[in-house]
Amino acid sequence: MSNQPGDDSREGDAGGRSGSRFVLGLYAALVAVGAAVGFLTATFVEGLQQPMFLFVVPFPATPLGFAAFGGLTLALVLGVPLALVIYVSREIDSEG
Repeated sequence: MSNQPGDDSREGDAGGRSGSRFVLGLYAALVAVGAAVGFLTATFVEGLQQPMFLFVVPFPATPLGFAAFGGLTLALVLGVPLALVIYVSREIDSEG
């Protein structure tokens, strides 16, 4: 097997590009679950106050507002650390 730069077919590599695709798919699925939970919460719970995204942006207290709030909150909370992991792993990989 060749070990050329940019070659993702190294021995011991647990999938290479397919691993990245799995993580991004899992990220998208978790964001969708957050949106669904927000939608269901607003649908079945009465008397909710409008959510404030980042304590600044108000969303309406409707099922769609809560779905957007849940999806965006999870996208931000999971996306920032994921982006940092991707950045660090690329920097470490480029040095070695």
